[in-house]
This record gives sequence, structure tokens and C-alpha cells, in this order.
Amino acid sequence: MSRWPDLIIIGAMKCATSTLHEQLALQPGIFMSEPKEPNFFSNDEEYRRGPSWYQGLFQTAQQNSLCGESSTHYTKLPTYPATIERMQKHLPATVKFIYVMRHPIDRLVSQYIHEWTQRLVDVPIDQAIDTLPILVDYSRYAMQLEPFIEAFGRERILPMFFERLTSNAQDELERTCRFIGYNGSPRWDESVGEQNASSQRLRKSGVRDAVINLPGLKWMRRTLVPQSMRDRVKGMWTMKQRPELSADNIARLTAIFDEDLARLGTWLGLNLTCVNFKKIARQSPPNWAPINRASVA
Repeated sequence: MSRWPDLIIIGAMKCATSTLHEQLALQPGIFMSEPKEPNFFSNDEEYRRGPSWYQGLFQTAQQNSLCGESSTHYTKLPTYPATIERMQKHLPATVKFIYVMRHPIDRLVSQYIHEWTQRLVDVPIDQAIDTLPILVDYSRYAMQLEPFIEAFGRERILPMFFERLTSNAQDELERTCRFIGYNGSPRWDESVGEQNASSQRLRKSGVRDAVINLPGLKWMRRTLVPQSMRDRVKGMWTMKQRPELSADNIARLTAIFDEDLARLGTWLGLNLTCVNFKKIARQSPPNWAPINRASVA
């Protein structure tokens, strides 16, 4: 039987979407895709695989299960401009979207670390915000959300704050499940660690990875090499310190993000700025303010 997802976590990148995906997958009656990020509606090469390939990701789900996937590429404008059009073409009108937001500068720094591990950036972070503009663009939440609001309506989008998800995980899981129409009693599994943390990732190395993946070497390494020595070797391929932006660039980014947050705040009925973002994000879950057409336009 062909299936479309009932829910899609659309972003934002580096906002605990992998953790939320994993926790939802643990709930009886919820089936989350593997891979977590099929990127079907965003990436041209995946879209060319066709709807049958995408629907096949959910073919092993139980008939009454809710199905979902989590592709943060869907909120990566301007990198993937065709996403909304493709979603409108294929998805049924019942699909729900979940969008997790984090302090925009913190999210930017975490993405920089991720891009560094992928060898997509080699310059210091102060230089990278100019040479890699997506660092800024992916933290402009109002800009990323606007096309989803226009295409699908606010009632089909659940806004969420990373800071509250990490501090009130059970409450936010329950809120998510109510939103997607889950009838069970969800439980957050504390034994499942943080998923896909950039700070724990090793920087890409073709030679190293080829050697590590040699048949039999993995067993020998874990059996014969002490953990302390393995940790020291890993340290050669991880970022030693979390990168810090200069005061001038923090001020510049704050001005950029405050403009975007002001717009987002009108939709949520919140006075959001970079200064107060974390405090407000932890206080209560974000919900859409009463409709004001002028604020969305």
C-alpha cells in the first residue's frame, strides 16, 4: 500500500531534530523513516527517484501507524527553492509539519562546526559568515517559515523551541504527539542520548576512514587498543574548542537576526530578540497568535 507521511520535521538544522526523530520512532504506533533525512522534496537527485521510491520508505509501517520523516533541507532557503512546490504537488492536505528553532547565533555556530567536520569550510568562523552565507540564512526562521505558512497554513505547522525541547523534553514530546493526532501515551526515553551532535563528530578524512573500515580492523582496534589511546587519536580529528565570534560580528548578526525574530514574534505573539530568546524559549511552548493577515504578508 502506498503511503505518504503524516508528519514531517522540516528543521531547523542543528536544533535537535535527530533527537526528536529518534524519540518519536520509539513510540508504539509511530513509524519514522530510515534514513531520517530522505530530502525527497528538496534535493533534485532524490526527487528524480520518484514518488514510488519515497513512499517505499513507509511501506513496512503498520497500517494504523503514523508515519514521518525529518529532512532539515526543507527549510534551507535559498539552497533548495523547489521544496514547497514539490510538496504541494504530492503531499495530501493532512500532513503536519514541525519546525524547531534555536537561538539563531547558537544554531549558526553549531552549523559551522558541522560544515567544518564535512570539510565544507576551512576558514575561521568570523570569515565564514561572509564566505558561507547559508550560516546566516538557515537561522532566519521567519524567512524559512513564511513559504510554509503561505502554502499550508499555520494550523498545519507546530513551532517549537530547541531550548524548551531540551529542558522540558517530556512536555514537548506530548505536545508534538497531540499535534500529529497520536492517541497513545508517549514517553521520552532518557536512556537515548543526544543524536547527531556536531561537537562529537570527526572531521572527514578519506584515508583515515578507508583504513578504519578495513575488514577485521574495527575488532582489533576495540579489542587491543586502550580507550584512552583511541580518545587521543579521535582528538586529532575533532574541533578542540567551540568557535567564538568577534564582538563586532555578534553585534552585526544580532541586528540581522533581531529583524527576523521581530517578524517571527508577531506570528507567535512574542517579543523575540537575540538577547531574550533563550529566556522566552524556556518559559512556555510557542503557539501561533490570533491571525493577523498583515503580519504574515
